[in-house]
Amino acid sequence: MEYQVVANPTEQDIMDVRGGLRAFNDPFVEHLNEMQMAVFVVDESGQRRGGIVSRFWGNWMHILFLWIDPALKGEGIGKTLMQKMEAEAVAKGCKSAMVDTFSFQARPFYESLGYQNQMTLDAFPGDEHQLHFLTKKLGG
Repeated sequence: MEYQVVANPTEQDIMDVRGGLRAFNDPFVEHLNEMQMAVFVVDESGQRRGGIVSRFWGNWMHILFLWIDPALKGEGIGKTLMQKMEAEAVAKGCKSAMVDTFSFQARPFYESLGYQNQMTLDAFPGDEHQLHFLTKKLGG
């Protein structure tokens, strides 16, 4: 055996590891439904001005990305996107939601929607920031 250290692994390098991990995990979780869902806000010209992408897996919705054009800040678009995504999650059987957000991003926004901070990593990714992990019970 030899060990290889690879800086900037290729997509295939990553898939080799991910494939092995998935093969190990499948007997435990392959019965769980999994899908991704996106909701967009589109202006009159058809241009996307914001959106949210989530992964539904088993009982959980994991918010992967949420973005709104800064020019639209304060118009309630983020809240509406979240409500629409949460409704989709509940319809697909999700009972809980999770999201991670940096200290310079949207923790107060998520908390205003009922998300509760579960954990904070200090000095992540650098000394001046934190990474927060929040969760919320869905559907009631």
